Formats: sequence, C-alpha cells, structure tokens
Amino acid sequence: MKKLLILYYSRSGNTERMAQAIAAGVQSYPEVEVDLNYHIDASELKNYDAILIGAPTYHHDIPLDFKVLFEEAASLRINLKGKIGSAFGSFGWSGEAPKLILEIMKNKFEMEVPEAPLLAKYTPDQNVLNSCKEFGKRISENLKNQG
Repeated sequence: MKKLLILYYSRSGNTERMAQAIAAGVQSYPEVEVDLNYHIDASELKNYDAILIGAPTYHHDIPLDFKVLFEEAASLRINLKGKIGSAFGSFGWSGEAPKLILEIMKNKFEMEVPEAPLLAKYTPDQNVLNSCKEFGKRISENLKNQG
C-alpha cells in the first residue's frame, strides 16, 4: 500500500479546509493510505511515497514551521528523491508560499512534482474544494501508477 502525507499549517482554517478536501479525494483510492497532519518530525518524511504540503502565504513567505522542517530534513540527509511532492494553500494577496515549497521539493530534494500548486484566494468556496478533491485524486493516480 502506498502512503501519502498531507501536512498543513492553517491559522485561519482556510488551508485546513483545503487539506481535508484533498484527503477526501485521496480516500477514493483504497490502495493509497492518507495521513493528514499538522506537524511531523523530519525523520518521518522518508516513510511516505508522496508528500503534499499546505502552506498559506503570510508576508510573501512560507510558514516558519516548514522552513525548519526542510532544514532538518536536509541536515539529516533524508532522501526524498523520486517521491511525489506537491503543494497547496490559501492567500490574501500574493500566494507564493506553495510555489516556494515546490521549488524546494523539486530542486533541493529531487522530488517528482507532477502538479502545479493549488491556490485559493481567501476562503475556499465549493468550486475550490471540488478542485481540491480532484487534486487529491490526480496525485493518488500518479502515485498508483508510479510502480
């Protein structure tokens, strides 16, 4: 069974709603086990076949928790090469946090990044939540087909 991690930070609850909708999409694939978490130790990242990170954008940047997580993973030499990675998040005016996370996943950790980041301006409406479910399904399909 493939394991997928949805790790998110959400101060307002917007990115959390997105994470829950993505998890619902993933759960339509019984061969993919999904863990929805607010925090994880860097050493645990290696236990997953896919990692999706939900990061809202605050002050044109990613949340400090994710900066620390990536730095710890790098210092522990956690091998994420070839694992599927993607990002999502809500924002008020700029929205670059998920894009920055994808750059780190792709360039620092050599992860496969099959999807552009999924973004929601302010509170995700039903259309965005439906897009989140489809996002989860597409990532699961990629994971299932990975081998």
